Amino acid sequence: MPLSISVKALVFISIALIAIQGIILFSMDRTLFCKCGDIGLWGGVYLNSQMSQQFADIYTPSHFLHGVGFFWILWLIRKKIPMSLATMLAVAIVVEAGWEILENTEFIINRYRSVTISFDYYGDSIFNSLSDTLFMIFGFLFAWRAPAWASVGALLVLELGVLWLIRDNLALNILMLVYPLDAVRIWQAGG
Repeated sequence: MPLSISVKALVFISIALIAIQGIILFSMDRTLFCKCGDIGLWGGVYLNSQMSQQFADIYTPSHFLHGVGFFWILWLIRKKIPMSLATMLAVAIVVEAGWEILENTEFIINRYRSVTISFDYYGDSIFNSLSDTLFMIFGFLFAWRAPAWASVGALLVLELGVLWLIRDNLALNILMLVYPLDAVRIWQAGG
């Protein structure tokens, strides 16, 4: 029997999950908005004080790609564990919200500081973290509606584009968190 929830239930569940994410981040003493006092749509250029504080930033494409990846992973899993599209999206939201919470723990923040060039990273604002989850949802829905080749194209364009702009992207971010390489850190620093 497939795991299935209705679209109406999905909307309610999605709002509830995102609200829970915000409440947990608030309980972790994360700032609601940028400490600078500005509330904006764009976090500016790479490695500035508004990075990971505003609605979107240069890492927003990686969250969109989380959604694309979650869609395809869950699409493959649903061959073994039947589930509706709504259930797949609910699972993706839980995973993304979980990552956003984990990403804002002192352990991960300190990991970023110690193994990447983000020496002054101090975590996401709640505003930015919740928008990251929204962009994951957009990526998931994109992968659902677009042909498979469009998902591959989005992955290549966004990963290579961000790599070209800031010498970082989702793949390098994962690599540096899991298995940091001095050569990559030196290259990212412009060396």
